[in-house]
Amino acid sequence: MPQTKKLTYLPTELLEHILCFPVLTHVDICNVSCCCKRLHDVSHGRGKVWEHQYKLRWPRLQRFYRQNESCDWLREYKTRHRVGIQIRRTVESISKRFFTEVVLGDSFAEIESLGMPEHFCEDELLFILNSDKRKSLTLKYYARKILYFLRQQNILRSLKTFLEQPAEQQSALEGAVLVDQYCNPLADVTLDGVSVQLDEIIEKAKKMLRIKNPSHPSLRIANGDHVIEDFELQRQVLFALNSVLYEQLQYKGNECDYYNPLNSYIHQVLLRHTGIPISLSVLYMTLARKLGVQLEPVNFPNHFLLRWCQKPRKSEDIYDFVYIDAFGKGKQLKAKECEYLIGHQVTADYYNAISTTEVLLRMVGNLEGNEKSYQLLRDSLDLYLTINPDNVQYLLLQARLYFHLGIWPEKVLDILQHIQALDPSQHGAVGYLVQHTLEHIQHKKHPATPEVKRRSAPEHLEVQYSVGLIMKHKRSGYNCVIYGWDPKCTMSQEWITTMRVHQLSNGADQPFYNVLVQDGTCRYAAQENLEPHSSPLEIGHPEVGRYFSEFTETHYVANEELQARYPEDTGETLDTVRHFTVSFVLFCIELKLVPVCGF
Repeated sequence: MPQTKKLTYLPTELLEHILCFPVLTHVDICNVSCCCKRLHDVSHGRGKVWEHQYKLRWPRLQRFYRQNESCDWLREYKTRHRVGIQIRRTVESISKRFFTEVVLGDSFAEIESLGMPEHFCEDELLFILNSDKRKSLTLKYYARKILYFLRQQNILRSLKTFLEQPAEQQSALEGAVLVDQYCNPLADVTLDGVSVQLDEIIEKAKKMLRIKNPSHPSLRIANGDHVIEDFELQRQVLFALNSVLYEQLQYKGNECDYYNPLNSYIHQVLLRHTGIPISLSVLYMTLARKLGVQLEPVNFPNHFLLRWCQKPRKSEDIYDFVYIDAFGKGKQLKAKECEYLIGHQVTADYYNAISTTEVLLRMVGNLEGNEKSYQLLRDSLDLYLTINPDNVQYLLLQARLYFHLGIWPEKVLDILQHIQALDPSQHGAVGYLVQHTLEHIQHKKHPATPEVKRRSAPEHLEVQYSVGLIMKHKRSGYNCVIYGWDPKCTMSQEWITTMRVHQLSNGADQPFYNVLVQDGTCRYAAQENLEPHSSPLEIGHPEVGRYFSEFTETHYVANEELQARYPEDTGETLDTVRHFTVSFVLFCIELKLVPVCGF
């Protein structure tokens, strides 16, 4: 009788190959490894089987391991799995705890305190964000917020390391990229990626140089490791650079939308070929340096410039320099011609070269001037105070901003204490904020019970629409989704007058709805101006996930927190959608747009 062959008789390599089949999960491998010692040994933690399971489930993490690295893959798998569970639990709990917060402050700091590997946390958050597009919207909303926070903390650490370097080793381009990354932490912005784009511009400039002067030394320079001394050769470089940037690639200063923050982000400048004086100057100065020409940044008032020394020796005489206006297509100016750019005279101090740190402070200052976004103001203040932590003016502005937004009251007290130590003359402003911040902390310990609005209440009988319905504004034409309502207008008399509510048929004495608009704004609309949308569509508003858990083809489903506020709206929304759908189908049948049998 022939001897029965067993699976365990197979060579180790073949068993590993079998256990790496994609259909097998980590549960299957655990079960197999418990069958016998032979299979347990084949499935050991440092072997190919668990390495395959790990990389199959979390492919984004492969870049954190060197090829053929010896690693305890089973331990890594368990750690990553445990981190995923903890992160998901934390994200799921945030909505319940912070739904009433107008602006989220330190709500995500607890993620850092968990002490988990940062790349594991980020991978789980990205996994949540990349799941089914129309579902788990609330989970994705807070996952995005946490990822934003974690990446910003990491970028701040990189910025602090950058600032600790000797001044001569600090690159204005690297600093500009860090500023860009901090304000756009979810975008794919890297120094390497930006450098690759600059190298493409360099190659175009070298091609032009090669035509004009085949023996030009810049053609042999790699990464700006040499400075050309001859002024005529330098002039040829700048001529080629101007031709490539402003003629071939059509770079320009944004005069029409000067204060748009995109003009300050280096990756957007490269993408849109548009910027403001300081961002274009950083770009121009970096390109020139890579081609062997040393330019220096000049903190000229209202119009950032570069200066190019015309003397072989180091000079501080402002008349020994040519000043380059990167915003003005690389135009070269004499000292006093610069004053025509701003319309008034300035002292010689304004023509001095400045450090990379001062360049970054001015760049961040431009962002801080944008009044349309609280987030951008917070980000720019964080950056400014990382670079210059003892600036009393900016510390006070940061404390007032946090106080106004009602976030981080404990941090506000720390900031105020620091201000008082730096400048005792601020006692009045500091004392006022301390008193009201302590009141805010006390108030947070005893939060008010959220108001519950029931449609069946007598005072709510005139409310026609419900949360989750996708609407269209009859007058303005915008699309929106309802996330709250009031039986009467609750805004101030000043707002009512400014918005001309009295001109409506029913004035302020009608239901008003809080809506998220497709253009990213939040509005307060009168009932008579709204109607259900005939073709419901997704509303691309960043706050949708805060209120809704899912988008169906016809409406948004309120999350648990919103349902608790409007407990009777879910059924009303479904009834409205069904009624509207049936009415629409009957209308189409009447117009013979669909066959009767289809209905």
